[in-house]
Amino acid sequence: MRNGNDVGKSAEDYLESMVILKEKNGYIRSVDIAEYLGVTKPSVSNAMKRLREENYIEMNRSGFITLTEKGMEIADKIYTRHKKLTDFFTALGVDPQVAEDDACKIEHDISDETFDAICSHIDKFSKANKTKKK
Repeated sequence: MRNGNDVGKSAEDYLESMVILKEKNGYIRSVDIAEYLGVTKPSVSNAMKRLREENYIEMNRSGFITLTEKGMEIADKIYTRHKKLTDFFTALGVDPQVAEDDACKIEHDISDETFDAICSHIDKFSKANKTKKK
């Protein structure tokens, strides 16, 4: 079962990369997406065409990409999952690079129920640690 939307893993990866690149560079361009994801420029062009047609992104004449509200909603959800899962796995003692790689694999397929349970567990653990430190 997918995580509550009908966007494919590839589209989620593209949208997530756009949020990361916007945060890092202040702008989003296809060439940067290709470099970040390690894919070819034609692959990015095809993906951008599909994402534009589905109203996830807009692109201006200069080639700068903007996420629509619909695209940002999905991108934020995936990026938040990625960060939370990476932090969770790292807290368990997993090597940070392995944690990052595993989070990337899981973020697309984990159910909302399981992800929410992990977040709830993290919150309880964080509160317990703060109480112990006082």
